[in-house]
Amino acid sequence: MEKKFEIIGKETVYEGFFVMEKYRIKHTLFAGGWSGEVSRELFRRSNCVAVVLYDPDADKIVLIEQFRVGAAANSDRAWLVEIVAGAIDEGETAEQVAIRESKEEAGCEILELKLINKFYTTPGGSSEMISLFYGRVDSSEIGGIHGLDHENEDILVYTVSFEEAYRMLEEGKIESGIPIIAIQWLALNKLNLRGKVF
Repeated sequence: MEKKFEIIGKETVYEGFFVMEKYRIKHTLFAGGWSGEVSRELFRRSNCVAVVLYDPDADKIVLIEQFRVGAAANSDRAWLVEIVAGAIDEGETAEQVAIRESKEEAGCEILELKLINKFYTTPGGSSEMISLFYGRVDSSEIGGIHGLDHENEDILVYTVSFEEAYRMLEEGKIESGIPIIAIQWLALNKLNLRGKVF
């Protein structure tokens, strides 16, 4: 099967902090031929970066906590435990964003940076692709409240042992997909990180 699609029409239906677009498309089918015209809304936003900040010497991970409107719409637990993340601005590389956001959101200086993977968060309705990094840090003086006032950020930063972070994941205290992926990656790779073998 030759995979093809055609955008028949596209319009912006909302433009604010995020952009919502409406597409009319058709695409080839696995059984052959073409689909009929399909209408889909697309939540368009910049591609983003996330960084799991980990101190292999102390076996500690840096976690952040902040208010999230998406969680507020679904439950009374609107403050989510996450890892550092941010949008890629025009002219920036993913690596530059990882370093910048680690300083802005957590006051962390990255000592070593490694790309883990790139993935879509919700490709059924959003264009966002995440570049997930591992950032080695010295956790000895990390903590406090961080974030940029002009971005209305109010971010609590703290470190926990890897064991505690994994327990939080298993107990459902970490409900955001990106830190779940990052902590599971750490579970598979932390022995190599602690031995400094890639």
